[in-house]
Amino acid sequence: MVPRYNIAPTQNIAAILNKESPGRVLTEMRWGLIPAWADDPKIGNRMINARAETLAEKPSFKRSLAKKRCLIPADGFYEWKKNGKAKTPMRITLKNQEVFAFAGLWDTWNKNPKGETVNSCTIITCEANSFMKSIHDRMPVILRKEAEDDWLDLNIIEPAKLLKLLSPYPAKELTAYVVSSMVNSPRYDGPECVKPLLRR
Repeated sequence: MVPRYNIAPTQNIAAILNKESPGRVLTEMRWGLIPAWADDPKIGNRMINARAETLAEKPSFKRSLAKKRCLIPADGFYEWKKNGKAKTPMRITLKNQEVFAFAGLWDTWNKNPKGETVNSCTIITCEANSFMKSIHDRMPVILRKEAEDDWLDLNIIEPAKLLKLLSPYPAKELTAYVVSSMVNSPRYDGPECVKPLLRR
C-alpha cells in the first residue's frame, strides 16, 4: 500500500480484519459502509461514520458490531475548527507520533448488477474529549493498544463489553496543528497536506 495523506469518503482505506483463517489480514476497503442488505450502494456515502452511542440499536451497524469489526490504522486525522463562518483545517495526531488504530465496522455487499463484491467500512465516533472540544464536538474512536485485541476478538459478541472499549482517547496524549486548505479537496494527496502551518 502506498502512503496516503488526504483520504476522502468513498475512497479506499487500509483496514485490519480478524478472520478465523488465516487470522489477521491487512486489506483495503471503501470508506462508507454499505450494509449487506442495502439495495443502493449510495447509502455508503452517508455512512462514513457511526456513532458509538447507537451502534447496538441501528440495523445498519448492529450485525457488524457482533461479527465484523476492524481496525483502521492511521497516524493522524483531519478536523475542521469553526470560527464564525470560517473553517480551519487541523490535523490531530498522538503526541508521540506513533501509528494508532480507529475502531471500525465493515460489511460485504454483493448486490451489484455487475457481479462485483464491495467490502466497505465505517469509522466509529464518540463524544469529544477535553482537547478535541475546542475543535469539534465529536472525535473518531482511537483504541488503546490493549483494547485493539479485544475489538478484533470474534469470541466477544456482547454489546456491553464492546461498547466499553469505545471511549474518548485521553486528551493529554493528543496534539493538533493547522494545515493547508488544500486538504478540503480530495484532488490533493501529497506530503504537503500534512505540513504544519501553525501549531497549537
